[in-house]
Amino acid sequence: MIHKTLWASTAVLLTSVGLPAFAEDTFIPGPVIENYGAVADVPEALAIPEGTVFKVAYDVTQGAEEGVSRQFNTLARFLNMHVRAGVPEENLHLAAVVHGSAVFDVVKEKDGEPNPQAELITELLDHGVRIMVCGQSAAHHKLTKEDLLPGVEIALSAMTAHALLQQEGYTLNPF
Repeated sequence: MIHKTLWASTAVLLTSVGLPAFAEDTFIPGPVIENYGAVADVPEALAIPEGTVFKVAYDVTQGAEEGVSRQFNTLARFLNMHVRAGVPEENLHLAAVVHGSAVFDVVKEKDGEPNPQAELITELLDHGVRIMVCGQSAAHHKLTKEDLLPGVEIALSAMTAHALLQQEGYTLNPF
């Protein structure tokens, strides 16, 4: 009984303090990657200091089962949300280290059809995102450079790519 009363009181309190409600329609596309990476403005967010430069690497391991790759869409969101927040696009340096089943998200063809991720991957590359495939995963799946979308790089391994990016000042951002 006490738990029910406490929960009801907490719910009333939270409702009365006017917390922002983020409805699905508050997520808007762009301004960098217009068709992907919709974001919500968060006016209460901590300010990002002027002149901030982000160098962020993502470890992309899960291939899209259907629709848009959630992991690659996250890179589009990072670009969109930070530019919307006032960070110049030239201060955003992103890299994706791709291995595991995600290697099939960066190939030209998937199951004999054009890759459904190609548009998003191409837009990311066009905005300076480095996409590096683990050479060990590529070899395991019998993929060559010619199988990959233009602009996608091959590293000796995912471990090598992460080590090199770390030496360049990139931080690893988990999913």
